[in-house]
Amino acid sequence: MSHFSQIKTQIRNLTSLTAALTDLGIDWKSGSEAVRGYQGQTCSAEVAIEQSNGYDIGFVWNGQEYELVADLQFWQQSVPVERFLSKITQRYACHTVINETAKQGFQVAEQQQNQDGSIRLVVQRWSRNG
Repeated sequence: MSHFSQIKTQIRNLTSLTAALTDLGIDWKSGSEAVRGYQGQTCSAEVAIEQSNGYDIGFVWNGQEYELVADLQFWQQSVPVERFLSKITQRYACHTVINETAKQGFQVAEQQQNQDGSIRLVVQRWSRNG
C-alpha cells in the first residue's frame, strides 16, 4: 500500500510552477523524476523536491492539473503542507498573470510584496495615437 498522499491544486502550467518554486528558493528537478517515499517506494513526477531526510515532494500531472505528492508522515519543510502549497500557489498565480498580460502587450510597471503577504502587481500597456 502506498504511503503517498495526493493533494489537488489549481496548478496547470509547468513553467509558472517551476518559476514559483525558484522564487521561493526551493531547489527542484524536472523531467520524469522519482519521488522517494516510505520503505523505498517511488512514484514518477514531473517536478521533484528533495528533502534531506530522503523523502521527496513531487508534482504529478493528473491530466488536468499538477497534484502535490508526498509521504506526509515525513514532511520536512519549515511550514505545514497547506502553507507550503499556499505560498507556491500565490507565486504561481503571480507568474500566470505576468505571462498572460505580456501576451496582450502589457509590461509589469510595479511588483510589491506587502507586509500581509499579498503581492501587488501593476501592469501597463503603451498605446500609440496616430
